[in-house]
Amino acid sequence: MATRSSKPSPAGPARRAAARRDGGAPAPHQPDPADRVDRILAQWARERPDLDASPMGVIGRLWRLDRHTDRAVEAALATAGLNGWEFDVLATLRRSGAPYALSPGALMESLMITSGTMTNRLDHLERAGLVRRSPNPDDRRGLRIELTPAGFERVDRALEIHVANEHRLLAGLAPAEREQLAGLLRRLLLSFEPPA
Repeated sequence: MATRSSKPSPAGPARRAAARRDGGAPAPHQPDPADRVDRILAQWARERPDLDASPMGVIGRLWRLDRHTDRAVEAALATAGLNGWEFDVLATLRRSGAPYALSPGALMESLMITSGTMTNRLDHLERAGLVRRSPNPDDRRGLRIELTPAGFERVDRALEIHVANEHRLLAGLAPAEREQLAGLLRRLLLSFEPPA
């Protein structure tokens, strides 16, 4: 069985920079190990060599990452007493700025949900004392949904937990890699949605 050195060796760019300082040639880049999607792609390449299955490399990884991150996000939010959809509604109101209130229509558009789903979610959050319905000062026939002080406090606490958790989930990427990935995902998302 291999034993670990007591001194960790520098990795990636740090290892290559150290090699250059020592007068040696830069260490070659070590490829990432294969993942389960690579195995699926290899199987399709064997079974259907006539098909270009390379999009599965992107879509398959996005789908698997979505499952992993969903579970991690739900677990983190649960420590603040919220689930994912509760956080989404409260966070949408919180980031709208003072007075932390939106019309039901604006909430539905932002959250991409139906009116029936929106009504059920608002009923639940209102019973929990986290939001309240009030007359809309800009529309005498309409309502607006606003955060209560308890809702404001709950979502701010959850937000801190959520952001720390997302930093942890992305810890495998360097800051420049995160920025590059965000740019590529933005470009892909814009092929489905209009610009903001």
